[in-house]
Amino acid sequence: MIQEIMVLIDQRRVELKDLLLMFIYAEVLGMLGAFYSSHRIPITIPLIIAMTALSRLIILQGKDGDPTILLYESGSILLIAIACWVISNLHDRD
Repeated sequence: MIQEIMVLIDQRRVELKDLLLMFIYAEVLGMLGAFYSSHRIPITIPLIIAMTALSRLIILQGKDGDPTILLYESGSILLIAIACWVISNLHDRD
């Protein structure tokens, strides 16, 4: 992450892809912080990281991509979101 920040400082320009990548790095650091505080990783954090990575992929793909790939990617985000919802509801019942 520090290396990416140094590249941004050298370029003196921040693009959307850079911000989205930094957000993924921040989520990974948050997952590490959660692990060191509780010595376990909540399953929803990696799922949220996966949704963020897929969203980044969709945004960076542009308009020239195949529309069916966009449907598959957005469908996978929906499935991961449903999985997070199910996991959080199961966790609340315990």
